[in-house]
Amino acid sequence: MNFDLSEEETMLEALADRFAAERYDIERRRTYQAQTYGFSQENWDMMGEFGLMAAPVAPEHGGLGLTAGAMVTLFMALGRGLVVEPLCESVLVGSRLLLAGADESLAAQWADDLCSGRRRVALAHCERATRGVAAIAQGMRISGEKHCVPAGLGADAYIVSAAGDQGEAFYLVPADAPGLSVTPWRMIDGSLAALLRLDNVEASHQLSGGLGLLDAIMPLADLARAAEAVGVMQRIFDESLEYLRTRSQFNTALGRFQAIQHRMVAHYAALEQSKALINSALVAEGQEGFAQAVHGARAFISQVSVDLGHDMIQFHGGMGVTDELSIGHGHKRLVLLSRWPEDPLAQLDRYAQEAA
Repeated sequence: MNFDLSEEETMLEALADRFAAERYDIERRRTYQAQTYGFSQENWDMMGEFGLMAAPVAPEHGGLGLTAGAMVTLFMALGRGLVVEPLCESVLVGSRLLLAGADESLAAQWADDLCSGRRRVALAHCERATRGVAAIAQGMRISGEKHCVPAGLGADAYIVSAAGDQGEAFYLVPADAPGLSVTPWRMIDGSLAALLRLDNVEASHQLSGGLGLLDAIMPLADLARAAEAVGVMQRIFDESLEYLRTRSQFNTALGRFQAIQHRMVAHYAALEQSKALINSALVAEGQEGFAQAVHGARAFISQVSVDLGHDMIQFHGGMGVTDELSIGHGHKRLVLLSRWPEDPLAQLDRYAQEAA
């Protein structure tokens, strides 16, 4: 298989790189995260104008229907830029899940706004330490709690999983529905998530497909998360390499110490292995083994990315954990990507189950 970027992918990468270069530095990144929703609305609108919201959406819903390879290219570039706008959670998960489970009428109401970024939806599916789905649906009314909804602040609606008479299903709940309360809280990487409490809240629609619908749309989102992690890894590895070449101790560049060289070589190998595993998943796109390849890639990348982040901080000393350098920002993002929505062992279990 030819892994050279297509013309379309090259343009997408250049667009994302230019966006990050012109709109981002560490100070502005902190400013964006301090805003009401945890990211810049101006940047979000700009990404919508660029067509990034429409990129993964199916053509029948007004999107571009770009391939997984294009999404990998895009999210690697966003990872290198440490971009905070929640493209994965809001579009690859929220928009695609809503449009996949909506009937023709509901899809028509939402498609244009989702593809342009004028409206957002967020998935409310994560439970506290419990088995099954904690929220209960009686008819179209839902009561319960969803404790972690990434990109949930400012969403126009929530896709809430709940257990009803017909089993577990997803329901569309407007953000202004009576009885719904939204409490913001800060995640490890500085992004905002929401805690939802639903007190006999009336949903506007029930999506078809049940929880199996999530299994169908999640592999592409997981692949994008893995690609973003590789982009972050590349960013902090390159910056650390330059630092080791220029920072001296005992009149010798740090990069000349053999112990540091060995560790950098090991991380370089892990970084290249991560890229190879993503390429392996791309080979399986559209085939039965795609989800398994994605889970295997994420299990490996989740572990080695955190290890890489630890060492890049160690090489910088006390500076590495400050907000003045991108190393600390990148490592916190890697920790989140490695643990959300599942930790590496859970991802490895999925890989093993699908291989059996």
